[in-house]
Amino acid sequence: MHFQDIIDAIKTRREMLQVNQKTLADLSGVSLRTLKQFESGKGNPTLQTLGKLADALGLELTLQVKQLETDE
Repeated sequence: MHFQDIIDAIKTRREMLQVNQKTLADLSGVSLRTLKQFESGKGNPTLQTLGKLADALGLELTLQVKQLETDE
């Protein structure tokens, strides 16, 4: 899953819960400007920022690490 997929999931959850951007910003400690940038596809959120947003919305972030296959 890419960052934008995570942001899309956060935005969808926010809208489903009928939480506006200002309220989510206040609940998560992420600035409103930053949240608006992320939701519009701009910016590059850190995992910490994504975690704050997810926590505020009752979502769980999981990190999946894949080993790249190499030709030997």
